[in-house]
Amino acid sequence: MSVTRRTILKYGVIAAAGGALTSFTATTSWASSTVKLGHFTIDVLSDGHLVLPQTLMFEGLPPKQLTAILKKAGITGDQIMPPCNLTLVRDGKNTILFDVGAGPNFQSSAGKVSEAMDARGIARESVTHVVFTHAHPDHIWGLLDEFDEPLLPNASYMIGKAEWDYWINPTTINAIDANRQSFAVGAARNLKAIESNVSFFKAGEEILPGILARGTYGHTPGHMAFEVRAGTESLMIVGDAINNHHVALEKPDWLLASDQDKELGAKTRAMLLDQLASEKMQMIGYHMPFPGIGRVERQGASFRYVAA
Repeated sequence: MSVTRRTILKYGVIAAAGGALTSFTATTSWASSTVKLGHFTIDVLSDGHLVLPQTLMFEGLPPKQLTAILKKAGITGDQIMPPCNLTLVRDGKNTILFDVGAGPNFQSSAGKVSEAMDARGIARESVTHVVFTHAHPDHIWGLLDEFDEPLLPNASYMIGKAEWDYWINPTTINAIDANRQSFAVGAARNLKAIESNVSFFKAGEEILPGILARGTYGHTPGHMAFEVRAGTESLMIVGDAINNHHVALEKPDWLLASDQDKELGAKTRAMLLDQLASEKMQMIGYHMPFPGIGRVERQGASFRYVAA
C-alpha cells in the first residue's frame, strides 16, 4: 500500500457483510465491498457522500406524499445526504473504474475514493480504464487531484458519444438551466483534460469483454448504465438512472427535479426497474445506501430496494 501526497490514510473498522447475493459472495469494510461474478471481481468504493437540498431532487412533488416516503426512509429536514458508490471491475487483465467521484473541489464530504482505494490496497496506477456513466460533478470532477494532476495516471477514458458531445459543446452553458451552469463549466474543463486519451461508444455496444453499454437517457442527455455479464450471471451498474432507494422506487413515474429531462428520466427509470425486478438482476446504484449493492422487488405499481 502506498502513501502519497494526496492521502493520509485513516482506517475504520472492518465488518463482515451479512448474507449473499444469489451466487455472489460479499465482504465489506468502511471503504468498499467486493462481489464475485464469474471471472469478474467487482469492488464498490466509497467516495463519501453529498449534502444537498431536498429541492434539488424533489422540487415540485406532492409535499405530503413526499414527506411520508422520506420519513419512512428515515429522512427528515431540508437536506439529503446521498452516498457516492464507485464501481471497480477487474477481469484478470483490465482494472476498470466506473466514474471517478467528486474530487477535491466539489464538496468536502465527498472525493474520498483515493482513501478507499488505499484502504483496499488498490494502486491508482493499476487502473487501466475509466468508464463514465455521465459527466455530473460527483462523477467526473475527480479526474484531476488537488494539484491538477491525473488521479489515475495510467488510465484510458471511455464515455458515451452523446454525453461527450453535449458537455463539450460551448453552447451548452447558455442552454442549460441556471442552477446547472456550474456543472457545464466543470464538465467541459475535465473532459478537455482527457481529450487526447478518450474513446467513445454508443448504446448497445460491448465496450470491453463482458461489459455492455445501456442507453439510460434522461438524467443527462447521454447517461449510460452498464451490464456486466459472465455466463448466466449478470449485474447492472445503473449510475444515476435510479438515483435513490425511496422516492424513485415507490413512485417511479414521478418527475424528479434531479433529471435534466424529467419525463424521459421517469420512462428510463421505469424500464430499468421492470428489468431488474423481472430478471432478478443484481444492481449497483451510485446513490443507493452504501455499498450500493442489491436488487429491486416489485410491489404492485411500486418497487422496493433490497440491500445485499
